[in-house]
Amino acid sequence: MLKPMHRKIRIAVHNGRFSVRGGDDWRAYLRDPYHLMLLMPWPVFLGAIALAYVGLNLIFALLYSFDPQGIVHAQSFTDRYFFSVQTLASIGYGYMYPQTLYTHTVVSVEAMVGLVSIAVLTGLAFARFARPTARVMFSQKAVISEHNRVPCLMFRIANQRHNQIYDAQVSVSWFQDESTAEGQGVRRFYELPLARTRSPNFRLSWTVYHPIERDSPLFGQTAADLAQRHGLAIVNFSGIDETVGESVRTRYEYGPADILWQYRLVDIFETLPNGDRLMDLQRFHAVEPLSS
Repeated sequence: MLKPMHRKIRIAVHNGRFSVRGGDDWRAYLRDPYHLMLLMPWPVFLGAIALAYVGLNLIFALLYSFDPQGIVHAQSFTDRYFFSVQTLASIGYGYMYPQTLYTHTVVSVEAMVGLVSIAVLTGLAFARFARPTARVMFSQKAVISEHNRVPCLMFRIANQRHNQIYDAQVSVSWFQDESTAEGQGVRRFYELPLARTRSPNFRLSWTVYHPIERDSPLFGQTAADLAQRHGLAIVNFSGIDETVGESVRTRYEYGPADILWQYRLVDIFETLPNGDRLMDLQRFHAVEPLSS
């Protein structure tokens, strides 16, 4: 039975984002070792493995020291440490070897620990390498301006790998603070209808449009309204990477400070004299105000 949590959780609010203090940090998973090992940065992961490796050998070297005559040719703690290294890795040079029942028992335990450690380490390394990632770039700013004479929330995404992502799909959820008829404050979310939610072959860039019509939660709102209600757009992207044949997913968020009114995205395509087109990613995040 799960025990109730008798503690208060502080939620930070910044630019429409509600986050639990420390919840997004890999150190928050200290009570969940598996996810901790998957989420920590590679330098920390490798450092933790090295630290555990040295510590494990030190423990077994100390156990071997309880029987000073148990290992042939082992004259010091250093010799017993390196005998532990050989045993843990199943190297066995033959120069140092156990000769008492106690030492044979410790060697058996260490050999089993070594086998389990290698299996666990191999599984963790494979799980970290095998996680498919989508290198999809989102424009730093979203804009609200007219498209085909309809006010739209717009942003764009680009495939940084330039390979094929099949059946690419995007969805946008809008979160904002509201009050019920009884005056109780609630946090509501809405699925924003998009002009196009699917691309059969996503390789370069994609501009996403949400028409702000009467049924849109953004209809009639201003920049001040979005800030007051802590509005937040959460974009979810998914697709199948042709290289690995696996589903890839990523997400991005736009808060009130990330949404510019009466701006437009700078065109990143230009047509060359021979008819070819050039995509300039240096202008990918660029926006410009609409002319009055």
